[in-house]
Amino acid sequence: MLAKIHSYGLNGIHGFRVLIETDVNNGLPGYETVGLPDAAVKESKERIKSAVKNSGFQFPPLRITVNLAPADVKKEGAFYDLPISLGILAATGQIPCEKLPDDTIFIGELGLDGGVRHIHGILPVLISARDGGCKRIVIPEDNRNEASFIGGIEIVAVRSLREAAEFISGITAPPRVPFQSFEIAAAPETSDDLKYVKGQSAARRALEIAAAGGHNILLIGPPGGGKTMLAKCLPGILPDMTFEEALETTKIHSVAGCLDAETGIVSTRPFRVPHHTATLIALTGGGPKAKPGEISLAHNGVLFLDEMPEYSRHALETLRQPLEDGVITVARSARVVTYPAGFLLAASMNPCPCGHYGSPNNRCRCGPAEIRRYAGKLSGPLMDRIDLHVEVDDVELSELAKTGEAESSAAVKKRVNACRELQLKRLKSKDVYCNAKMTSAQISEHCRLSADCSELMAAAFSKLGLSARAYNRILKVSRTIADLDGAADLAIPHLAEAIQYRTLDRKYWL
Repeated sequence: MLAKIHSYGLNGIHGFRVLIETDVNNGLPGYETVGLPDAAVKESKERIKSAVKNSGFQFPPLRITVNLAPADVKKEGAFYDLPISLGILAATGQIPCEKLPDDTIFIGELGLDGGVRHIHGILPVLISARDGGCKRIVIPEDNRNEASFIGGIEIVAVRSLREAAEFISGITAPPRVPFQSFEIAAAPETSDDLKYVKGQSAARRALEIAAAGGHNILLIGPPGGGKTMLAKCLPGILPDMTFEEALETTKIHSVAGCLDAETGIVSTRPFRVPHHTATLIALTGGGPKAKPGEISLAHNGVLFLDEMPEYSRHALETLRQPLEDGVITVARSARVVTYPAGFLLAASMNPCPCGHYGSPNNRCRCGPAEIRRYAGKLSGPLMDRIDLHVEVDDVELSELAKTGEAESSAAVKKRVNACRELQLKRLKSKDVYCNAKMTSAQISEHCRLSADCSELMAAAFSKLGLSARAYNRILKVSRTIADLDGAADLAIPHLAEAIQYRTLDRKYWL
């Protein structure tokens, strides 16, 4: 007897419908799965066999063939344990075959005891199924919190194979997962707050500009000056996540398997700090299953590279395309997957191997060749994509001895939120939400220069040897500085401040 049941698979962060056909016939007992299954799907027959028996059903000593259609698309993971088991039960008459619904999707991994276990990637599956016209989806109970944020589709959570079979038979009706509205998570009290930063007024100002406009930032200075501490304060001054941003970020974390099952959604901006020994695949994504990497996990948040020159040159150069386009395409022999990678890059570095080049308090022990070789680990094209180059000097003892607190991250965040609201109203685009993402047309419209500003820009362009990309990025930073000042038009002070954030690469790289 033949039974058909519907499920879903994943390709990156997009789901696709899978039709599972189960045929049970007389013959030598056997179990065969076709339709490009991976190792996890092939091994499911042992889980299914034990789960069916331990749920109180009979596993047939017959010839079983399971087909996963479309047959030319790779099927990965443990998504199909539950629907395959239900298909076997229907094909053997243990549940009514005619009651298998065409508008319902079944997804879940089975334990040997017949329990339905948590799976990774349920959120993109739910969104794709809803957009594809599915009316109902049956998922594991452990995925309830994550699924509750998706509306427009009926979601049923089951704990076991027995419960799912009784649901199909009409014996029981498991409770539906109620829709849960998104709420912005309250910022936890941490030590990563600007009020604990002593001195460094210039670096604090640059961080505020970076957060307000979504600009990439590089902190250069001697060891112990507070570069890492400043970078860790950056997430605390970024604008709150919108529901759309939270969903997109959660989809990536769900696929990667690093989502907190209790909260069910990523409600605070990610702050990813990969170690400098991280491999190329760990940063960009890939591997046998083309999983997302660190730059995708940092989507809508911050990717912090501490001691940037210590990362491999090849790994750093792969950041160039995501920094420009906001996406990363992972191409493997079996598949091509595109992941979002719209992160704010924050990086830190010493000016030389010993860390004291240019320091007024300590003598540098490095020779000119060593300094050039160290700085040369960062290429010109990569530096061109970093908008703010900020020098972080040693903090004076008088600053460290002060007992009062500086301006807090909460106070800075209020100004950043007001600045972002201004940008959203002006840009009026769902794809461009901050100054750093402005297109060439938007730059021409919103970053017009007066005669005096044009003269200053021409002088800076000639003296600093700027590229066309650097020219546009200076205009974007100028626009952010003007927004923080509440100015409608760019003025000399706005442009001059933006230009001075591009002079350090000439100091260290020439």
